[in-house]
Amino acid sequence: MFSKRLLTTFCLILFAAVNFILLSISAKHRQGNSACDRVVMAGMAPFQEGVTQTIRFCEHVWRHYFSLVTTRQESDHLQEVLAKMRLEKSQHLESEIACQRFRKLLLLDTDTPLSQRLLAAQIVGLDPSIWFRTVIINKGVHDGVSKGMPVIAPEGIVGQVVAASYGYAKVLLLTDRSSAIDALVQRTRTRGIVEGEAKAYCHFKYVVRKAEISVGDTVVSSGLDGVFPKGLRVGSVMEISKGPSAIFQEVSIRPFVDLERLEQVLVILES
Repeated sequence: MFSKRLLTTFCLILFAAVNFILLSISAKHRQGNSACDRVVMAGMAPFQEGVTQTIRFCEHVWRHYFSLVTTRQESDHLQEVLAKMRLEKSQHLESEIACQRFRKLLLLDTDTPLSQRLLAAQIVGLDPSIWFRTVIINKGVHDGVSKGMPVIAPEGIVGQVVAASYGYAKVLLLTDRSSAIDALVQRTRTRGIVEGEAKAYCHFKYVVRKAEISVGDTVVSSGLDGVFPKGLRVGSVMEISKGPSAIFQEVSIRPFVDLERLEQVLVILES
């Protein structure tokens, strides 16, 4: 038995063959209007209409296909241009932020006594150890940096150089446990030692119980430790605790410098 697909194919071939025969007959009577011509025209017209509609449909689809391909290519190109523009915008924004930071450093440089030489440096590395809080800067012995030099930022003290090589140096941050800065409260001149706690804050130790100190007070370097010049900002008093029988107050300080987001610093070179 014949399948439906085979039967359909056979009928289409037969229909085309009949129309071809009718077309041949019609060609011999081009000027005629006989019954045969009418029969041929009635038989051929639907077939020719179907062929014409099919051709037009294919042309329509083909044109729209190329239109869609062109549109897709233009869209891909615009997406690429947009991505490049976003990248350039991000780079320009980062350059602008860096310029603002350097302007702050230059302003700090003009406010610093001429006897102190300031060297701008970039932070290029962090100490992966959980025991120490240090950073690596891209200035070293070749640039005049040596162990013991103080490191600052426009907001205040950053730390101290603890090691230096030809082109790099390691800076111990003020929040490290081994860091200590002789300091005083700017408002009342109360003295103490700022020590790191390996966290985002420091302790202001050895502040006697009767000393006047309040939350929000500014703590600055006293200049008596022989490392940091007098008057450099250290941090603000965050919390105060007085035990009932304690000799000293427990004072916590939040550094003015955001050490987690720091990128540029200034090294105070020897005069």
